[in-house]
Amino acid sequence: MNIMDFNVKKLAADAGTFLSRAVQFTEEKLGQAEKTELDAHLENLLSKAECTKIWTEKIMKQTEVLLQPNPNARIEEFVYEKLDRKAPSRINNPELLGQYMIDAGTEFGPGTAYGNALIKCGETQKRIGTADRELIQTSALNFLTPLRNFIEGDYKTIAKERKLLQNKRLDLDAAKTRLKKAKAAETRASSEQELRITQSEFDRQAEITRLLLEGISSTHAHHLRCLNDFVEAQMTYYAQCYQYMLDLQKQLGSFPSIYHCNNNQTSVAPIPSASSNVIGSSASTSTSGLVITSPSNLTDLKECSGNRKARVLYDYDAANSTELSLLADEVITVFSVIGMDSDWLMGERGNQKGRVPITYLELLN
Repeated sequence: MNIMDFNVKKLAADAGTFLSRAVQFTEEKLGQAEKTELDAHLENLLSKAECTKIWTEKIMKQTEVLLQPNPNARIEEFVYEKLDRKAPSRINNPELLGQYMIDAGTEFGPGTAYGNALIKCGETQKRIGTADRELIQTSALNFLTPLRNFIEGDYKTIAKERKLLQNKRLDLDAAKTRLKKAKAAETRASSEQELRITQSEFDRQAEITRLLLEGISSTHAHHLRCLNDFVEAQMTYYAQCYQYMLDLQKQLGSFPSIYHCNNNQTSVAPIPSASSNVIGSSASTSTSGLVITSPSNLTDLKECSGNRKARVLYDYDAANSTELSLLADEVITVFSVIGMDSDWLMGERGNQKGRVPITYLELLN
């Protein structure tokens, strides 16, 4: 027998097997043939594996969306991964925002209050961007990769063996059907031999499938460890971001935290930071002959009727005609007025007069 004859006979046998399975499957669907049921334990394992696959896919895809919200970037990363090439480094959103803030602050002038604040905020945003990049890398390595390995590796093997089990079951039931239809003794003997062979192959495949499916419990345990790694990575990321913002808040502590809206008919004075506002600090600090005034000194000033000189810390636009616009670094005269809100003083510059917020001032000796 040459190779061609062998291949032809093999193809004919495969075609016969396929046809037999198709007939058996169709008759089962029509209720014209009996179906061998899998044992309850194996059915539960198959259901557990399918459930694990469905939810693992959903969690994996949504985690990818969380870490990289840009769908185009995700597609690009997917293509590079399939090509087994490293995706080019891309600046992320916090880093881009940080760079814009730094560039703007530099152009406005690092010596100005707003420019200096922009630069500090920009530097913090870039640190957050770096932390974001580390979160993505750590999560991809310790969480997404194991999930993907299960979907593309372990579960594909399970699905392959499950399909093979389904075919062996169809072969078994087809053999049972042929045995029932056999009438001649010779035909029955052949059918019984076929049934024993198909039953043995089915039992063997059921055992192989069962062993693979019982590994799902180990998969769950592994994914639990990966989940802990993911939570730890998120915890580290948010702790870093929180610390960065705390440091930034301390750096900007001397800046007013609430600004005026020019559309308001009535204005509320900016509220200084509780910890480090220049005027709201708990002690007076002398710098180049200037005194940063404590709340007690402000109270004394409001209770007296005398005038004091004050340096303006930041630009301020008057919200209405009762207020006085201010320019950073100018020196004006301030005094208290009975009945005025405690966060305001009356300011005077030449023949101009109006209310000014105390958080924008540095009282001079």
